[in-house]
Amino acid sequence: MSGPRPAAPSSPDARLIDAEEDLVAAPAVAAARRRLRTVHPALVLAGIVLAALNMRAALAGVSPLLGEIGTHFHLPATISSLVTTIPLVFMGLGSVVAPVLARRWGTETVLCGALVTLCGGIVLRIAPPVVALFAGCAVVGAAIALLNVLMPGLIKRDFPDRAAGMTALYSTAMILGATVSAATAVPLESALGGWRGSLVSWALLAAVAAVVWVPQAVLARRGTRHGAAAATPAHPAGRGPKLARSPLAWQVTLFMGSQSLVAYVIIAWMPTIFTDHGMGKGEAGLVFAFSTLLQMAGSFVVPVLAGRMQRQRLLGVAVSALMACGVVGLLMAPVAGAWLWAALLGVGQGGALGLALTMMVLRSGDAHTAARLSGMAQTGGYLLAAVGPLALGAVHQTTNGWTVPLLLLLTVCAGLALLAMGAGRNRRIGEAATHTP
Repeated sequence: MSGPRPAAPSSPDARLIDAEEDLVAAPAVAAARRRLRTVHPALVLAGIVLAALNMRAALAGVSPLLGEIGTHFHLPATISSLVTTIPLVFMGLGSVVAPVLARRWGTETVLCGALVTLCGGIVLRIAPPVVALFAGCAVVGAAIALLNVLMPGLIKRDFPDRAAGMTALYSTAMILGATVSAATAVPLESALGGWRGSLVSWALLAAVAAVVWVPQAVLARRGTRHGAAAATPAHPAGRGPKLARSPLAWQVTLFMGSQSLVAYVIIAWMPTIFTDHGMGKGEAGLVFAFSTLLQMAGSFVVPVLAGRMQRQRLLGVAVSALMACGVVGLLMAPVAGAWLWAALLGVGQGGALGLALTMMVLRSGDAHTAARLSGMAQTGGYLLAAVGPLALGAVHQTTNGWTVPLLLLLTVCAGLALLAMGAGRNRRIGEAATHTP
């Protein structure tokens, strides 16, 4: 391909794709945000950490308790898996509306509302009728979708000179919240009188985070005319390459979806696999928490390596192989090698997610295309991932075992490696197909 190539976004914050990439804040909102960052930096930092802690805690704490929840409501495995499937569906759908809400009300206000909604969804999950459990899961998923899309943009906007460090803090807090939630789910169940007490305890963390975001939401809108939008689009609709017609865009989207499918199947069923093979549920929760914690290693290292490579094919195959080895271990000796399989899956999952997010930038020629590709990949990815826990739960129920479901999961890992060969090429969306990979 002749002519200069567009400059690749810098690797330290390559994972930060956000809903505000194509929005320009109204002058009054921009001025209010500058005052907020200058006068109350500790408040902004506390808000980021608390929001990140909440982004996975409400999901990770469910998995070790899934058996108790199913037993309480007399649910078969297929229906029980909806507790983890429904949030994924709404995480995908919520990614679509986040930019619209941010444009109208502003990021700070929407984040505050998302945390209030998250708190309400957590409480709704423990209401007596089973329909409230599933409705609460939907509310939790929608709230987390808003946090997923809006938080990275706020970090990149408010800390442009410290994006890498703030991203590390944000990622660490998110994984820490998930790890603590998974590790304490069973102890909290014992201490608080059952699975309902364990699940609802995380509403307190969401409520504290919401309280911290209230003054930010108010201050960020100070001076704005009543009813005025917080931002306007930076680019006209339809600008840029047609992503739906780009094979490369679909490869990135399917890579994102496939790695999410593996990750959320593990989230949904790993503790159950261990307990079904004789492990105590307390230990199963700890092994699951250990796997979640080790995602941090992969999510830090892999994006840095990816940003230094022209092609990410081998990196994609490597993280797929790590997950595949973990799945094989669950097939061969689930309890005897539990900690090793958890480590392989954790590092592999963290690396695959970091690579998926990084490729959204590396395969885009500009920030506008990257933001659009992120929306496509996150929406399609979470909707694809939602199929995993439900489908494998149904296969488990039909076959009365975990051999066939894990073999299917191994097939997904193989497909992920093939997708990496396409998505990891040295190409940008919109470039001529004759470019040498």
